[in-house]
Amino acid sequence: MKHLFKQIFSGTLLLVGFNANAQVDKLIKQLHNPNDKNVLVAAHRGDWRNAPENSLQAYKLAIDMGVDIIEVDLNRTSDGVLIIMHDETIDRTTNGKGKPSDYTLEQLKKFHLRNGLGVVSNHSIPTLEEVMLLAKGKILINLDKSYPYYNEAYRVLKKTGTLQQAIFKTDAPYIDVRAKYPTILDSITFMPVVYLDKPTAKQIITEYQKEIKPVAFELIFAKDTSGIISNNAFIPQHGSKIWINSLWASLNAGHDDDLAVEREDIKNSWEWLINQHARIIQTDRPKQLLEYLKRLSLHP
Repeated sequence: MKHLFKQIFSGTLLLVGFNANAQVDKLIKQLHNPNDKNVLVAAHRGDWRNAPENSLQAYKLAIDMGVDIIEVDLNRTSDGVLIIMHDETIDRTTNGKGKPSDYTLEQLKKFHLRNGLGVVSNHSIPTLEEVMLLAKGKILINLDKSYPYYNEAYRVLKKTGTLQQAIFKTDAPYIDVRAKYPTILDSITFMPVVYLDKPTAKQIITEYQKEIKPVAFELIFAKDTSGIISNNAFIPQHGSKIWINSLWASLNAGHDDDLAVEREDIKNSWEWLINQHARIIQTDRPKQLLEYLKRLSLHP
């Protein structure tokens, strides 16, 4: 009987592992398919409305909510450990002061994150490794502020077996990225960030398309008069998705989350973004965006 119980328990663990891997494999396949009509939802800093931003709890809540991607902001301690921290200092988001590089990981873990009201919580600053282990087999990761740390992040991802789940990004032009990371660029899932209001935007996109095939282009624009916005079908035609942020107006010419939720004008916010071929939307309102996409059968 004891042997039978062990067999059943082992089989259950294998089934859970298989289901988890199947889930993330589906997301990876969708990410790499520029013709998939469904929209991937990225939660900015996790579910920060219900837990401290960039905390493990914020990421867990986002995963449980059913989002496809969580965003993490990379920084580094004095002993070289990659941690998750948006700001250059820990002043705003914790009960500590100074830069992450002023502290070892052990010292940094003694501070606690503040919630959205500024109240100190029981949550500590997570490491990239902790986040990747939480996300393993479940969800994709947007590695924001990662450009200085590609090599270190790559090692963490290889160690945790999560390399295919992570999206590396930067607004640097191709020639600079290739010079800085000549080998690693061909081994990672990569997304350039392009500011469409700049006159060099089309040139940057074209060069990346010529040299490599990025998984997506993150398009940022304060005005919606760019010719690339009105005629951007060439991006998915060349094998890349379009990522647009709906966070705040300066990133999307006013077609933002608050317009959708607070003013109930979805037509000129999320619908507009989707009509511009956005197949990945990073949002501060993941719950409402998921509900909207499901009504349109644009999210499983």
